[in-house]
Amino acid sequence: MSRAAFFTVHLLLASIPFFLGLHSLLLWLFFLLVLTSFCVGIYDMQQTQHSIRRNFPLVGRGRWILESLRPFVRQYLLESDVGGAPINRMFRAIVYQRAKGDLASIPFGTKLDTYRDGYEWIGHSIAARNISELDHDPRVSIGGPQCTQPYAAALLNISAMSFGSLSSNAVRALNRGAAAGGFYHNTGEGGVSDFHLEHAGDLVWQIGTGYFGCRASDGSFSPEAFAKTATLPTVRMIEIKLSQGAKPGHGGILPASKNTELIARIRQVPVGTEVVSPSAHSAFSSPRGLLEFVAQLRELSEGKPVGFKLCVGRESEFIAICKAMLETGITPDFVTVDGGEGGTGAAPLEYSNSVGMPLRDGLAFVVNTLEGFGVREHIKVIASGKIITAFHMAKALALGADLCNSARGMMLALGCVQSLECNTNRCPTGVTTQDPHLVQGLDVTDKGQRVARFQAETLHALLDLLSSAGLKSPGELNRSHIHRRIDQMTIRRYDELFPLPQRASYLTATAADPVYIHLKEASSDSFAPQSTEA
Repeated sequence: MSRAAFFTVHLLLASIPFFLGLHSLLLWLFFLLVLTSFCVGIYDMQQTQHSIRRNFPLVGRGRWILESLRPFVRQYLLESDVGGAPINRMFRAIVYQRAKGDLASIPFGTKLDTYRDGYEWIGHSIAARNISELDHDPRVSIGGPQCTQPYAAALLNISAMSFGSLSSNAVRALNRGAAAGGFYHNTGEGGVSDFHLEHAGDLVWQIGTGYFGCRASDGSFSPEAFAKTATLPTVRMIEIKLSQGAKPGHGGILPASKNTELIARIRQVPVGTEVVSPSAHSAFSSPRGLLEFVAQLRELSEGKPVGFKLCVGRESEFIAICKAMLETGITPDFVTVDGGEGGTGAAPLEYSNSVGMPLRDGLAFVVNTLEGFGVREHIKVIASGKIITAFHMAKALALGADLCNSARGMMLALGCVQSLECNTNRCPTGVTTQDPHLVQGLDVTDKGQRVARFQAETLHALLDLLSSAGLKSPGELNRSHIHRRIDQMTIRRYDELFPLPQRASYLTATAADPVYIHLKEASSDSFAPQSTEA
């Protein structure tokens, strides 16, 4: 509606009540409605921010209305079962079904195109086993020779999500589920809050670059504050966050709208401000320094397992850490590999889309490097990055992971509907908001049970896959079990796509080896690549 049409229509509509006589309440209401519409249109013509509203007053607002409705129309009316991002409807549905204990089978065959490039599957065995032959609660012992309090971890756990990014009730429900199901709950870098401790579920305390919860007044690391929390009985492991899949190389982001007085107190930051963690740690600046920090945290926590989390960036940096392991004799108890496809909270678009190595490639590289340096034996590898189903777990375990973490799967089990409002403080399900009116809608008891049930049902589905492959335990799963269609004429197994090096073979690598250039770039004294020129 152009400006001329706007005035013409409103003049005609406004004249109707006068033509009929303003004798009824309905005609007066109609006139007031037309007057309000006219005033809004005049305002649109005067404002200078939006050209469409200025040229097409009133009706130009329809563009913004339709834009706001677009995600919901697409998700509920147009989206196919295998469509939708970042998590498609098929995977969202299986999480909801398992979390609620509903029937989790599908009728009439797969909806996937099994002949598309990139399709993957696990090879079953004619000599399949009965699932009753398998251990229904497989555990992984985390803790190397330098650890005095090893931890027996479940195969599927809650990945790092901070209080602040998540609501208080979401944290309570996750920890209640972890306590009920016997798996761990990673705190995220936002610190250990009262809500993490309420149900006494096992915790992995993540230490990020902001050192929230172990922070000195100048923002640096405080050993005294760290020791006070690290020695709590429910804190079972410590994880140093080097980078995360959502925004590798970028500090964590807590929008100002979510930074309440409570969160500011826990994080020891000014209330109501956007909290952006530094991009790099101040407690160390080299691979050797990182491992010395690992040893320091292990001592301060009285011998609990300490490891680090990273999304792989430049290969030489992780190789430099492995060189430092050999030179210092200090090894982490675990390494968590996050994929570039990971992420639950706020992140710049370029980082979410185009920074960081995806999980499959990063995981294979980390496992290969640990093996190539001969240090894999006592270091457990944890996979994190869009782990939703048992087959996602199977692929990660086949590549060499010992266990898995899930963030978005656990959020969906809490009731997340993927409304994509995580960074706005308007999450309708109360999962990623600090608005008390929305938070109260998330029932801690019910959602805690759903989290525990989702974890248990997914683990059962994994054991089912293992039994069909003729395997007795998750440790028997390897790269030969997963197949991938490369193109219409080529199928390769993971062991062909990601060949595993011989133990300690990187120590004698030659210029003919593909990894040689990364080995030459790596130094235990610096994360920066060294010159490879002769």
